[in-house]
Amino acid sequence: MQTETQERGAAANSLERRFDMTVPVAQIDKEVEQRLRQISKTVKMAGFRPGKVPFKIVAQQYGDQARSEVIGAAVERAFGAKVREQNLRVAGYPRIEPKTGDDGAALAFSAVFEVYPDIVIGDVASRSVEKPLLEVTDTEVDKTIEVLRKQRTTYVAAGRPAEKGDRVVIDFVGRKDGEEFQGGKGADFAVQVGGGQMLPEFDAALEGLTDGATKTFDLTFPADYHAKDLAGQKVQFEVVAKKVEAPKLPELDAAFAMSLGVKDGDLAAMRKEVRSNLEREVKKRLQAKIKNQVMDALLAATPIDVPAALIDAESRQMADAALKDFEQRGGNARNMPIEPSWFTAQATRRVKLGLILAELVKAKDLHGKPEQVRGIVDDFAETFEDPKEVVRWYYSQPQRLADAEALVMENNVVDWVLSQAKVTEKAIAFDELMGDAA
Repeated sequence: MQTETQERGAAANSLERRFDMTVPVAQIDKEVEQRLRQISKTVKMAGFRPGKVPFKIVAQQYGDQARSEVIGAAVERAFGAKVREQNLRVAGYPRIEPKTGDDGAALAFSAVFEVYPDIVIGDVASRSVEKPLLEVTDTEVDKTIEVLRKQRTTYVAAGRPAEKGDRVVIDFVGRKDGEEFQGGKGADFAVQVGGGQMLPEFDAALEGLTDGATKTFDLTFPADYHAKDLAGQKVQFEVVAKKVEAPKLPELDAAFAMSLGVKDGDLAAMRKEVRSNLEREVKKRLQAKIKNQVMDALLAATPIDVPAALIDAESRQMADAALKDFEQRGGNARNMPIEPSWFTAQATRRVKLGLILAELVKAKDLHGKPEQVRGIVDDFAETFEDPKEVVRWYYSQPQRLADAEALVMENNVVDWVLSQAKVTEKAIAFDELMGDAA
């Protein structure tokens, strides 16, 4: 098929390109007829035997569909040929726009699309990376054991007025102008006093309650409250305290050790296991903080434009993942629509890093070696009861190694950047590290 293509200058988007293409109408007509005759050999239609439907009727029935398919295929071929000719890497799909004012002998189109950027890794030698350091000592082990005890808190009858940290089981009803409002009623609702579950005014009203006590109090909703009909409004709550319970931490004994999986309840073995798990978690968080700084350094050293099509696709994937997570937690997606636009900034960072890392890995040969991948798999397996079985599971299908291979590649990138950048070491507090979502 004969085509003419012409490239125009890039638009405001430095990665956007446009091809103008023309497709001869005579060739379109010829291919449409060929396609219709092929259809007529097998088409079934009431009143006719298969393959005996008159061509004119077939053309009337399937002509528009055949023409659309032929034109689409012709434009796709013309576009593909031009892309190969210019050795372009197209990102996403082209937007095909019909052009008006043709002479009738050819159909004219424009293809608007984006290309991948050319990436040259910048100078990371001038970048600074702070390497956090933390050694796990008995103090950190003790803090972790206390956290584990608090996670296993039970509640017993307090026999006194409610204090911060207590759990109060309540019935409550809220009224606005004397009328109950939607979402303002609950029964057998357990609230930890001072736990931040409720609005501060509601929380404060629970202190001092005793078993069976009733309390009525006013509350003003914040101006930015999510329910717009209540935002900034003054309401009245009536609360009945059904139970006031005090927290009780488990004793640091054999039973506690056994609750953590130490079969014989040996406290020394428990501490050893807690230390081992803590060291593994600390190592992971330190690596994550370093990795974030390395990625920031790469982004700063290698500023690039990225195709909007890739950002849009990544944003949609992130929105879909967030929606699935929300639903798995029991949320109703109809009440909580999740928009891809919420993730644009994060998606942009991910796409940029993906392109930069791919170029860096290729340029510096930072692909994961088999022994490195095996090391990562062994680390994964170490936390399971039967590590050998976990290793066999990973290696039974190559695609299961994808996560380990990706992690090795990222670690190699981190090591390479640290070998180039200005690295300073700095101690980090245990509470700061463990409270950091990174």
